[in-house]
Amino acid sequence: MSGRFGGRTLARAQALQLLFQADINHRTVEEVLSGDYAITDGPLDPYGEELALGVDSRRYAIDAVIRSSSESWSLSRMPIVDRNILRLALYEMLEEDDVTVAVAIDEAVELAKAFGTDESPRFINGVLGTIAKDVEAGVDVYEKARQTLHASEKSQADAPLEETDEAPLDEAPTAGEDTGEVAE
Repeated sequence: MSGRFGGRTLARAQALQLLFQADINHRTVEEVLSGDYAITDGPLDPYGEELALGVDSRRYAIDAVIRSSSESWSLSRMPIVDRNILRLALYEMLEEDDVTVAVAIDEAVELAKAFGTDESPRFINGVLGTIAKDVEAGVDVYEKARQTLHASEKSQADAPLEETDEAPLDEAPTAGEDTGEVAE
């Protein structure tokens, strides 16, 4: 990857690598940073660290948005890279005022091309495009996700429960709530 990424794009690639390591090892980003971690292309960029920690602190709320927007794909079925690219892009779309929605999506698609499967760029673009329409319309996507998932849970109340690594909806923070915790 050396030389392929620079500036904020490099920081996003490093953040993705930290998120991947945290996800695969069932750890928080803070735990990954406190131990041995691997990133490509030099020392950790401060913006990359900020992004990874920010995504980690909002993970349940961001995951609720992904779950409500990715038809027929549970988080646990998504490739780990795709799941974390979506988290990273949504964090920038929803929490970073100086990053436009279009830039966040474009950067996510580029990360998907570099780190994902052949299908990743299209999948990432589709999910983020759906969410972007709501963001641009001024919809509180955290609240919409909460309502959508609550309605879905009520309609499936009689269905057998399946094993999942996703947090129960009631444990997901509401918009603006920042717990700073990530469950294992």
